[in-house]
Amino acid sequence: MEKDKKTLSNEEILYLRKIKNPPKFIYNVLGNIWKLLFMKKYGVKVTYKQDPRLEKGSHLFISNHASRNDYIFTGVPLLPNTYNFVAGYNEFYRSHLRGVFNLLQVIPKKNFTPDLYTLKEVSRVIKNGGNIVLFPEGMNSIAGMNQPVAIGTGKFIKHFKIPVYYSVIKGGYLSFPKYTNNEYPGRIEVVIDKMFSVEDIEKLSPEEIEDIINKKLYHDDYKWNKIYKNVYKTGGKSAEGLSDVLFWCPKCGNQHSMVSKGNTIWCTECANGATVDDTYALTPLDENSVIPPTQSDWFNMQREVIKQDVKRENYSFTANVKLGTLPDKKLLKNYKTAEITGEGTVTIDKTGLTYNGTNKGEPFTFKISSLELPTYGMCTDVSRFYTFYKGKFYEFYPETHCVEKILLLTEEFHRLNGGKWQDFKFEK
Repeated sequence: MEKDKKTLSNEEILYLRKIKNPPKFIYNVLGNIWKLLFMKKYGVKVTYKQDPRLEKGSHLFISNHASRNDYIFTGVPLLPNTYNFVAGYNEFYRSHLRGVFNLLQVIPKKNFTPDLYTLKEVSRVIKNGGNIVLFPEGMNSIAGMNQPVAIGTGKFIKHFKIPVYYSVIKGGYLSFPKYTNNEYPGRIEVVIDKMFSVEDIEKLSPEEIEDIINKKLYHDDYKWNKIYKNVYKTGGKSAEGLSDVLFWCPKCGNQHSMVSKGNTIWCTECANGATVDDTYALTPLDENSVIPPTQSDWFNMQREVIKQDVKRENYSFTANVKLGTLPDKKLLKNYKTAEITGEGTVTIDKTGLTYNGTNKGEPFTFKISSLELPTYGMCTDVSRFYTFYKGKFYEFYPETHCVEKILLLTEEFHRLNGGKWQDFKFEK
């Protein structure tokens, strides 16, 4: 049997797993270690409006996905209860995660694409009296505020008909911005409450469930901290990498002319810019600079520019990329998210995404239609993005800093074409 197992691929091994409830003792030991190491360090304060630990029977716990460390800010406040977390399928291929994921019975999910294995294993856990934690946005925040929940979230909740609790994490993005792999301790608040009873779920449609989730989970870290002015220990690097997210100049309108270093972001074309202090407040470089009130306002204005771009006749955007794939047998080491196995171009237009290049020494081309491609995942920062084609993981590493533009173009083409993943219905 051992010999047979050695012939199996990583995916086969992963999908042969029958998920159980996490081992309570080990789960709580690790949870309390994380509590000691991180909760004080990041200034975490937890408020329970309704406590899921008092719930009798299985329940679902969901949260906004503020940062890459949200498993701490959700799991630790729920101790001593144990939960099966749902995490990105591709994360199981990373050597520093695979062992603890297996130990804690984490359930893999191919993000932004249907995954029957996930549904089956969630069902298995619930039938065994367990609880589930998932982040319905599918990816941690790009710009300090929420994206709408993934397609099918309402149907998922409707299918299981168990109570749903939730948390809103505030300050998580400011502690772990997506545009850098640095961490900046300061202040994090976690507010926990109940969202749906079984009776609520029975009377609501999947669409109504998603609308309620989107509204209750929504949070903007930049606007929140504009009020509370919590200080984060950025070491003078509060804007380092910020131009990867904010690539459009609000003064001259150029795209990809923004650069950032240390605590400053500026335009190489017109010198428009700002400094970013340790509360993330923006201060214009001079009286001629045109700077939005917050980074999230800036990002939303940038999205409006992209909305106009996608309406232009025959508009397309092409980038030279390296192609990353997941290894069949071994695991990824040194915090890598893929192996580089090819190179080529990615083109985004009204029809969708087209990759044209090579993979593993052979010519390789594929296309995903816009209606099937609402958005992308990003494993670490804004230097790369991934999607799934015919169930296989593909990660793209552009030569230039254009990942955020590709993301916005893809999302807005999907929405313009009438795709299911539309923007929020409420005023943000």
